[in-house]
Amino acid sequence: MGLPAELEAHLKTGATSLCRAWAVVRRDGQTYGFTDHDLDLAFEGIVFKADSGLSAGAIQQATGLSVDNSEAVGALSDAALREEDIQAGRFDGAEVRAWLVNWADVSQRVLQFRGSLGELKRAGGAFQAELRGLTEALNQPLGRVYQSPCGAVLGDAACKVDLTLPGYFAEVPVEAVEDRKVFRFADMTGFDDRWFERGRVVMLSGAAEGLIGLVKNDRLSGAGRAVELWEALGASVAAGDVIRLEAGCDKRSETCRLKFDNLLNFQGFPHIPGEDWLMGYPAEGQPLDGGSLFQ
Repeated sequence: MGLPAELEAHLKTGATSLCRAWAVVRRDGQTYGFTDHDLDLAFEGIVFKADSGLSAGAIQQATGLSVDNSEAVGALSDAALREEDIQAGRFDGAEVRAWLVNWADVSQRVLQFRGSLGELKRAGGAFQAELRGLTEALNQPLGRVYQSPCGAVLGDAACKVDLTLPGYFAEVPVEAVEDRKVFRFADMTGFDDRWFERGRVVMLSGAAEGLIGLVKNDRLSGAGRAVELWEALGASVAAGDVIRLEAGCDKRSETCRLKFDNLLNFQGFPHIPGEDWLMGYPAEGQPLDGGSLFQ
């Protein structure tokens, strides 16, 4: 990327007034600005704070499809990044942009890096975050897998199930919670046993608002309903906090047909022979005409 003419002319003077600025945009839209200058800067509608204690290592960039990377290091501050927010995962996958800026005239700047936050580490009142370039997405496996279970995510563009329809969700206050992981309800009988298993819990209020948990178990008994997550939420949950429970799917064609009436959009291959078929052998009375194994 070429330098803007004004910034290039400033660099050629030999007496520069340069600094770096970073913008971090979380997935919930919350935006944070940081700079290593000793005064706040403002551009593109963002105020870049000078008191954040944030610094960054050299940005490694290359041509082609190799992954750009860097690191950001800073002190945890209630005015900027809070440890409880990092612990809760609110910064996971956040978008990051980094500029080289003439602090004397912020219109003279160049965007040097755009990517996302990778691994975050916390120790001794500070954090260290890996910055991943846009080409990082190319490391993700793409394409369909030929398998019996459905390859779609319930409710996505391929699945097309509308989880806002009645019967597929419930918004209720938490009655009792254990270890930020198990939610108990004395009277929640409007849904079958295991209805929410493999579904999601979305926190709608409280300290954990916005966080999402995946449901491991959903049991309905005479004592009420117990919904257990695979992992504890990253923030505290209290009685009275409102949650949204979304129906789960076990990826089987029978579930797609009977629970969601959505077999036309099933993204699996239920008639693929299993491993036991590979060990099969001809037997008397079996048709050996090369036709379908499923009649």
